[in-house]
Amino acid sequence: MSKNNAILEIARKAIETEADAIQNLTSFLDDAFADAVTTILDSKGRVIVSGIGKSAIIASKIVATLNSTGTPSIFMHAADAIHGDLGIIQEDDVVILISKSGNTPEIKMLVPLIKQGHNKLIGMTANPESSLGKQADYVLNTFIEKEACPNNLAPTTSTTAQLVMGDALAICLLELRGFSSRDFARFHPGGTLGKKLYLRVSDIILTNMKPEVSVGSDVKKVIVEISEKMLGVTAVVDGNELKGIVTDGDIRRMLNKYDQINGLTARDIMTTNPKTIETDVLAVKALEIMQEHGISQLLAVDNGVYKGIVHLHNLIKEGIL
Repeated sequence: MSKNNAILEIARKAIETEADAIQNLTSFLDDAFADAVTTILDSKGRVIVSGIGKSAIIASKIVATLNSTGTPSIFMHAADAIHGDLGIIQEDDVVILISKSGNTPEIKMLVPLIKQGHNKLIGMTANPESSLGKQADYVLNTFIEKEACPNNLAPTTSTTAQLVMGDALAICLLELRGFSSRDFARFHPGGTLGKKLYLRVSDIILTNMKPEVSVGSDVKKVIVEISEKMLGVTAVVDGNELKGIVTDGDIRRMLNKYDQINGLTARDIMTTNPKTIETDVLAVKALEIMQEHGISQLLAVDNGVYKGIVHLHNLIKEGIL
């Protein structure tokens, strides 16, 4: 076997080991999982998620997922908790402790302190018979047969199982809360994801000039308008009402068609019934329309009144494409 083939075989085995473990998690979903979800849903407090070592890293990610999907959460490192950070936990908070063995010293010390405060405790462990498993109010079983590590030592499969169980928890809460894409946008205002969820055509057209000519404008004025506004297009209007569009492509076709252009007006060369979009529509919808029709500009129109231009370059600049 070549070196590359050997590497690929190792990778396949690692992925297959983890995939099998994840698939097996479905068999551990029970009333305790459902009760844990309900407890969090009904709580007036936050979710405090804690762990030690690699489980702490997973706990931090689960907190990020919960926060971004409508469940207020805080990460608390288990080691720091027993050295002062236990004060993070408030009366109505629900606590999730993550530990593969359920018997690490920090976790064993932390459990009775949490129980003393009368907070509901959810234990996520691969060992339901552990100290954590026996004392938790609800146990999320993340049992695995083996780690992907050939020595069965490095946390690999176990942390993946914890992560997936945390995602399952978050998705259940998301759906039960009726958390919508609009809610998601409020928590993700930055980056491409946020812009796809909240950026609207009205936001885009403000950054562009607004090329327009009247139906009776001569061709020279049309060409100058397209050139000066630098969008490769101009709207043709009668008052505020949109009548058509002239693109730089229309100008090229006109020059090929006519030997003499004196006397031609915008009405003579415009395309009627151009593709349009309303200003309150999401900008990502403008991209879909452009891709569907193979065009690079859309006219923004509300109730027949021309408002501005959305150009493909705008969407690229905003990171939507």
